[in-house]
Amino acid sequence: MYTKQHTIKQAVTISGVGLHTGTLVNMTFKPAPINHGFKFQRIDLEGQPIIEADVDLVVDTSRGTTLEKHGARVNTVEHCLAALLGLQIDNVLIELDAPEIPIMDGSSKPFIDVLDTVGLEEQNALRNFFEVPHGIFYTDSEKNIELAALPLDDYRVTVMVDYNSPVLGSQYATLNNISQFTKEIASCRTFCFLHELEMLFKANLIKGGDLNNAIVIVDRVVKDDELDYLAGLFNKKKIEVKKEGILNNLELRYPNEPARHKLLDVVGDLALVGRPIKAQILAARPGHASNVAFAKKLKRVMLDASKNQMPKYDPSLPPVMDATKIYKALPHAYPFRLVDKIIHLDENTVVGVKNVTINEPFFQGHFPGNPVMPGVLQIEAMAQSGGVLAMNTVPDPENYWTYFLSIDNAKFRKMVVPGDTLIFKCEIKEPIKRGIIKMYGQAFVAGHLVCEANLTASIVKKDKSC
Repeated sequence: MYTKQHTIKQAVTISGVGLHTGTLVNMTFKPAPINHGFKFQRIDLEGQPIIEADVDLVVDTSRGTTLEKHGARVNTVEHCLAALLGLQIDNVLIELDAPEIPIMDGSSKPFIDVLDTVGLEEQNALRNFFEVPHGIFYTDSEKNIELAALPLDDYRVTVMVDYNSPVLGSQYATLNNISQFTKEIASCRTFCFLHELEMLFKANLIKGGDLNNAIVIVDRVVKDDELDYLAGLFNKKKIEVKKEGILNNLELRYPNEPARHKLLDVVGDLALVGRPIKAQILAARPGHASNVAFAKKLKRVMLDASKNQMPKYDPSLPPVMDATKIYKALPHAYPFRLVDKIIHLDENTVVGVKNVTINEPFFQGHFPGNPVMPGVLQIEAMAQSGGVLAMNTVPDPENYWTYFLSIDNAKFRKMVVPGDTLIFKCEIKEPIKRGIIKMYGQAFVAGHLVCEANLTASIVKKDKSC
């Protein structure tokens, strides 16, 4: 799995019709900045509203996953999101001039193909994985649906389906590594049973449906007059059942293509959690409603786990900024260079690292026989991390100074001693006004909160006449 965030190198457009609306739609993928995530924009509506790919915005799962925000909707998002997850893209803006993602051939492959034409661009920020901390389970006893997420330092998905059908029996599909998605899962098409078709048409759905963009499974004997009726619905001269179980002699791409498509749907729907996931996902007889309910449960656990949780630090990964880059941006010199590297930086958050050693100059005078890092220097190191975040809000940081104006509600919870690795996290708490930036800072050692404070700073342009 990629360790750094990715977007696409340039904009690219794909066009088609929506499965349920039958409306022609032009969809443009556009590059997006770090931590932007996946967002849809309805450019055909007044104000061109943006709808985030967020599970809390799901309003319908009857025949696909639909998002809505302030009255603006995007229908059938799961195949597109699965393609983005499969390519390990983190940040993209998706413009639409109609309400529904085009169905294309019923799979994710057309989206994969068009994104491959422009390629990916690595971004200078680590991916913010949600690492499932313990078993998380969802059950719908009425529909005999079960989903689970188990701790794993990777992303794997296994899906089992069983429709009690003489044609489509029990099937399972497995994705052992996200890198396999493009080859093994992306091309698997959506499907439905023959007995569902008329019901869908009566519900004013599948207006864009075609025998080329869905597998129709025939699980009973069909008379000629019914086939003629279906041919009329699909504007076909003739519809036949030439291959046992499949309408109009459509060749399956895999013997278990339906199970693989259900896995594709799981990947797409779980993208709505909002962060790339590390877990073993197990799903028995899943559907969009259960996928979304499970995603909501995952998101609640993710948000709870994020409170007062130390950012993950892997010293083997390259930093976003090393010490040399940090102190090109900050005007500090020995002995006040108190941050060794920045491992995360985006528009609202910074994470810095300081390795505390017995060789620190302050240990010569601060409890020499019982060395403890002064709390004021912990706050200073936190403030320097926050200074990097402040400088990240201006286009030309070399032309600005950052002065801290206040430190409020500072609390020291544990002693910091030689050998500790301090992890600092600073978050902007309010929109920046008149150059005033307000942050909440935390410092962690070995997963424990050791100090915290509210920091206020002023971003001031340098006086070049001095």
